[in-house]
Amino acid sequence: MSTTYEHHDPLLTDIEGCAILGIAKPTWHKWVRRGLIPKPVKLGHLSRWPRSEIVDVIKRAKAARQIAA
Repeated sequence: MSTTYEHHDPLLTDIEGCAILGIAKPTWHKWVRRGLIPKPVKLGHLSRWPRSEIVDVIKRAKAARQIAA
């Protein structure tokens, strides 16, 4: 069994996700409620988001921008 993770997808806190998107924490949670950001992965009482899903939020926004233009 290899200890190297080729497809490592770190789990981010809401604060880390906010930093990537450049938004405030209340906006983050509003976007989660509205479905713009996927619901978190729950680990006990912790809420985390795979980094790939946050990157997908950005990709979808960019795609929508191109369609609207």
